[in-house]
Amino acid sequence: MRNKKIIILALIMGGILLLCACGKGEGEDEKADKGNGVTQIVLTTGFEKDEVFRIGSSSCYTNEFMVYLTNIQNRYEAVYGSQIWSVSSNGISMESRIKDTVAARIAQVKTMNLLADQYQVRLTDEEEKLVMQASAEYYQSLNDDEIQSMNVTEELIGQMYREYAIAHKVYEYIIRDINPEISDDEARSVTVDWIFIRSSEENAEKEELAEELKKRLDEGEDFYTLALSYSDDKTVTHSFGKGVVDSAVEECAFNLAGNETGEVIKGEEGYYIIHCVSTLDRKETDVNKEKIITRRKKEAFNEVYGTFAENQIRQLNEELWKSIFMVHEEQVTTSDFFDIYEKYFPE
Repeated sequence: MRNKKIIILALIMGGILLLCACGKGEGEDEKADKGNGVTQIVLTTGFEKDEVFRIGSSSCYTNEFMVYLTNIQNRYEAVYGSQIWSVSSNGISMESRIKDTVAARIAQVKTMNLLADQYQVRLTDEEEKLVMQASAEYYQSLNDDEIQSMNVTEELIGQMYREYAIAHKVYEYIIRDINPEISDDEARSVTVDWIFIRSSEENAEKEELAEELKKRLDEGEDFYTLALSYSDDKTVTHSFGKGVVDSAVEECAFNLAGNETGEVIKGEEGYYIIHCVSTLDRKETDVNKEKIITRRKKEAFNEVYGTFAENQIRQLNEELWKSIFMVHEEQVTTSDFFDIYEKYFPE
């Protein structure tokens, strides 16, 4: 699935952007405790040359940062054009936001590799071969300007692909036993028609209209015709699972038999008359099962990963960070770093 693993890493760690928090001036160290006193940010001058940041015992250097930044930059430009970098929001430029995104993504990978050491997760010989093949293909796709602007070698690309692959193996390792059996009832999605009369508060006039419409339905008038004429929701048919609509609507919808019309109920935003079209939408129910499984895997992962990540000290080379900018050169167009990874590690 295209970009599946990129999405996984983008979702599993929201708080890592703390790397980019503001700090004191050069030469001063700061430790900032958050919440339970575990999350720490340290700004220091004790960095190696071209070392952008550290997480625990792992470091990110300028050249690997530029690989991510340049590829993501060119992917954005392919969709939105180069003018996107002139856009700003709340005084923050789009370029600054993308830098933060890149820092977050690399930080995720680095942290996952630290976690790999704890679980002794390693690549197999076959996976190592795939890493070398992928790195060779990507490096050979670069022109001289791209190699120079990012300051990369084939060995560096191999290291980056290796760390990326290990990060995904750690994710799979942590969720390996999360494969719950989801019943049809738990994931059930129903399909209903409804007539909705908007009223956020109790309103005798609106309730009376709803009751009159229910009476006309009982006398044989067509539900869909009345809905088109009177409903404040111009979408008549709705499919949903549990936990999606407000509780009163859900309770009514999930307790109706097929082709049954319920009594007038008061929801959070108005009065409803609900007619059951299907007590189980097979396609949507199966989709809901996948969503529930994905959510539980994410929750299980976050419980392990979140605790580990919070205990890692993050150190930002603030002066170097301020000096990093996107490359705006006509010959620097590389954008397939992630695509090549997906080619060799599709699952």
